Amino acid sequence: MKALIVDDSVDFTSTLADIINSFGVETICSNSPKDAIALLENEYSNVGLILLDIEFGFGETMNGLDLLNIFRQQYPAIPVVMISGKGTIETAVKATKLGAINFVEKNIITKEKIRGIIDSTIIQASAYGDTSEIQNFLHSNGIIGKSKAITAVGESIIRYGRTDLNVLITGDTGTGKKLVANAIHSISRRIRAKIVTVDIPNVPKELFQSELFGHIKGSFAGATETKNGLFHQADRGTLFLDEIGDLPTDLQSHLLIPIEEKLIRKVGAMENEAVDIRFVSATNRNLLQMMKERKFSEQLYHRLRECEIELPSLAERCEDIPDIVNYFTTRHNTEFGDAKMFSPSTIDFLTDQKWNGNIRELYSFIKVILQTSNKRSIEVADVTKILSKHNHSDNSIAQLETVKLGRSLKEDLAEVDKIKIEKALSQMNGNVSKSAALLGVSRETLHNKIRRYEINTQQYRKTK
Repeated sequence: MKALIVDDSVDFTSTLADIINSFGVETICSNSPKDAIALLENEYSNVGLILLDIEFGFGETMNGLDLLNIFRQQYPAIPVVMISGKGTIETAVKATKLGAINFVEKNIITKEKIRGIIDSTIIQASAYGDTSEIQNFLHSNGIIGKSKAITAVGESIIRYGRTDLNVLITGDTGTGKKLVANAIHSISRRIRAKIVTVDIPNVPKELFQSELFGHIKGSFAGATETKNGLFHQADRGTLFLDEIGDLPTDLQSHLLIPIEEKLIRKVGAMENEAVDIRFVSATNRNLLQMMKERKFSEQLYHRLRECEIELPSLAERCEDIPDIVNYFTTRHNTEFGDAKMFSPSTIDFLTDQKWNGNIRELYSFIKVILQTSNKRSIEVADVTKILSKHNHSDNSIAQLETVKLGRSLKEDLAEVDKIKIEKALSQMNGNVSKSAALLGVSRETLHNKIRRYEINTQQYRKTK
């Protein structure tokens, strides 16, 4: 992988190239914006880092920021570091807003600093076949796996996360879209600010503007005080629009000005307010089809989808299932002080099954097994026994999902949940508070489940 150096000083580019070459990295040098554009058109697949000057000599129609803007739009995968002899805070802020991952003044450049820049450019490591850094990054964000599919996702998160471009995350339910959104924020320049989630389906339509934009006291019935909205909370940070495909069509236009112009207005206010927000959205819907059906705004789509990360289903990366199972098992053992494990044959068995709900479904199943089994080593028979309690079938989870009674895995998991609650109530003499503590859930959550499963707590109260 090569580093492209773009600076109008021949001597500086030559010196910088010599230093970078000493680290075993090849370089390409350019002394004008026009030449740099032409070079990158031919070499972009080989370039893993761009070092770009801010100012160019007289006669040039473009400066480094103009060039940065072009590179971010055309080659968002390549990280860019800005270098300048006339660095100012204003220029540095502008460069990072455009997507530069770093800004370095020429008068403080040292060999050690250049080495640090090279070492921190994670894309270089993957280009040489070493994906461990990407996997470590993913793991630190709860995204588990070593497959090519998930490694490609990791590369995209890093590449797009370092820019200020809006990202659309697509994929089936349960593939980890929220984890990816958090990972994008974690590697962005906005890490010191918040990532604020808007759970689109759960925002009441009549309160949408108030929740997002805020409101002025007295602007509508019930507005007893002035309130800031989610846009205010996400200022200088990231706003995550989860399930954006569920946003009603008549509300979609309300997002256009905040995204395009970074301006918002509270309900009842007369003046706009400026906000600095990066938008990350997620959906399991086909937005292109929705646009054809006039159910999703084309204007909104193009504003939200400056970059796209499509998440693979678990079936497309089934080789990651053993790592995922072990990750959730370790997490359970740490939380509950257990030392449980799935035998190798059980992990193989789980790997062969179909998980239509993807990682979320697999996690729910593993959670039930670990919390209901009394065995330290969980075998295939233990796995099938739980799911076959009401469906005496053979030892195949996939077949258990389509037995004569038509029970789904979700229904089986609900039944296990009910059994566990009943056991706790029996053990705690029908005391809901003590049962909730035993199960590790809130009293309110347990009451909701008791109502849902129509459990009669009175029958577990033993009389003396």
